[in-house]
Amino acid sequence: MNYFATVARGLETLAAQELEQLGAHSVEPGFCGVAFEGDRTLLYRVNLWARLPFRILVDIHEFPCLDAKDLYRGIQTIDWQNYLTPDMTLAVNVTGKNAHLNHSHFTSLQVKNAIVDQQQEKLGERSNVELHEPDVRVNVHIERDFCTVKLDSSGNSLHRRGYRPAVGSAPLKESLAAALIQLSGWKQDQMFYDPLCGSGTLPLEASLKALNIAPGLFRESFGFENWLDFDLVLLEKLLQEAKDSQLDTLPAPIWGSDHDENVIEQAINNAQNCGVDNHVWFSQMELADVVAPADSGILLCNPPYGERLGRDSDLGAFYKLLGDVLKQRFKGWTAFVLSGNKELSQSIGLKSSKRIAVYNGALPCQLMKYELY
Repeated sequence: MNYFATVARGLETLAAQELEQLGAHSVEPGFCGVAFEGDRTLLYRVNLWARLPFRILVDIHEFPCLDAKDLYRGIQTIDWQNYLTPDMTLAVNVTGKNAHLNHSHFTSLQVKNAIVDQQQEKLGERSNVELHEPDVRVNVHIERDFCTVKLDSSGNSLHRRGYRPAVGSAPLKESLAAALIQLSGWKQDQMFYDPLCGSGTLPLEASLKALNIAPGLFRESFGFENWLDFDLVLLEKLLQEAKDSQLDTLPAPIWGSDHDENVIEQAINNAQNCGVDNHVWFSQMELADVVAPADSGILLCNPPYGERLGRDSDLGAFYKLLGDVLKQRFKGWTAFVLSGNKELSQSIGLKSSKRIAVYNGALPCQLMKYELY
């Protein structure tokens, strides 16, 4: 089968490496996603284990498509009885456009009509549309004169792991946190510390990785569980294998601290939700009081950029303090700071040895690396 993993812009190559490690074939990074091939076992495994993608889509059809008529006819050439019964609900998601199909709501309506008209004609009844929790999500992509039809095997976005009902005011997506950890080159036998941890996403993603815990274990369900060809025995086997492969202890300590007592409470709750509260250490601490807890390690943090937090506070002074703490107290460490504000990052007052462009949502950011001697 041909699959497509959707990922955040800029993380395509990193996600391709992850998919190859999970056993994917013919892996091809594209724009905001990665095409790959594999069997049903791989589809389930990627949904369960991949830390970077949002959704795993399955190709079912592709056809030339200039306008609404072509679209309707092309969708009707698919035998929807293979994917959908009238008692199942459906949602259509549209990306891309061409000269005649340039309004996603109109395009999705055409697709929905083509599907339910076929059901009505063949079976005398039709599926209802359910936008939030449908049984089957149909993904349609229009590009130039072609339409690609895929089914969404994930359901809710995979970045919503399910362990994090509690978040601070500007949370990192779990998938981006996992990507930053990957980009830092952190090895599990190194200490990991986030002195600005908020509700704990970076330390929690690091601990899941270090303990070899599949991020999909916390989800209530995957989209493919509603499909007509769903293999419950296969999924249960993969879930059991994932549980059996977890480690009992961290190879090195993972810490998080933050000045806000409330978000530290949230971080501890989130750690309990993913069963790592006995492994990862969270504490309330002012940045000015932070000292290196070991001789060496990886420090990774996401300070406020003024986009969503602390507009009125003096962030320049805060960044200068961060730079001073790194310089004076973290000799022997490597620090990574994610910044979405160039001026503020200059206030750190340290020379970065590397800058990696990443996006936090739609915001272009840089992950800056500091070797602290």
